Amino acid sequence: MQPSPAEAASKSSKPAKSATASKKPAKSAVVRGKSLRPTKVVAKRKATVVDVQPARLSFGQLYGLHKAEDPLELKSSVALVLDQDTNEVLFSKNPQAVLPIASITKLMTALVVAEAQLPLDETLTITQDDVDTEKHSGSRLAVGTQLTRGEMLHLALMSSENRAAHALGRHYPGGLSAFVSAMNLKAHQLGMNDTRYVEPTGLSSSNQSSAHDLAELVKEASKHDLIRQLSTSPEHQVEVGSRLLQFRNSNGLVRSGSWDIGLQKTGYISEAGRCLVMQAQFAGRKLIMVLLDSAGKYSRIGDAERIRKWVSTEVPHLATAVNAVKTGP
Repeated sequence: MQPSPAEAASKSSKPAKSATASKKPAKSAVVRGKSLRPTKVVAKRKATVVDVQPARLSFGQLYGLHKAEDPLELKSSVALVLDQDTNEVLFSKNPQAVLPIASITKLMTALVVAEAQLPLDETLTITQDDVDTEKHSGSRLAVGTQLTRGEMLHLALMSSENRAAHALGRHYPGGLSAFVSAMNLKAHQLGMNDTRYVEPTGLSSSNQSSAHDLAELVKEASKHDLIRQLSTSPEHQVEVGSRLLQFRNSNGLVRSGSWDIGLQKTGYISEAGRCLVMQAQFAGRKLIMVLLDSAGKYSRIGDAERIRKWVSTEVPHLATAVNAVKTGP
């Protein structure tokens, strides 16, 4: 049974009055013609006691995965870099670990919706059922919001909108339970044997997978032009009633414009840490990158940059050395 993450959970007395204090107010003294009034005593406010709860540990931290050393000194406890065309593993760190995947879940949500070929122009409505009761996260999509299935899919992939993802699952033929069954069936068909889904958003820590499984998911999802396009859209506007709401991509690398990203998805809950999966092209290769359980807010971005630099500068030399050994003099 997997351990659940650890949880944690003066009177200021008034100064006593001096026994020699006079009941009458002190008279002002005069020094060189200047009046010195008695010092005004300002009462100190009582200190406010704030109950600060310690940050919850991720599953990776609980399992000690961050203690594993790697040559790139990544902040992610799990990492995998795979050549999509040759399946060659260029880099791996704790690839066997099965961890919560947070909103990386939405990549499977999108895959199931896309393969069901449900009409993208059908209007879906956000209801109270779509409100997060797991983590109590907020949303800009108020109950009653109506958007097309295509717009819900766009917001779920691009800006990781939880209510949009939940609404997609709820409007699937047969309802939410049928949708979750379809997610797990697809995972089984792809050989994702370490993967389990219980809902379509990733808010539950019971949605879990491994790096190799997620690489297979990225491969499959990248076959769909729609998923590639929506997941790499820098920003998108939707009309909600009389208002226009602007949403941005949750992956800063997409917005930076310095990467050639074909598909991506970010994720975060405290149990999962910061997560990122991408298909990107650099160093003349189409690579799949999986980063799970990164410790800091921006560390998954830093890890991706380290990996890109390493692949671009070191891997070609390593490949040349290996080929030289194979061919011999």
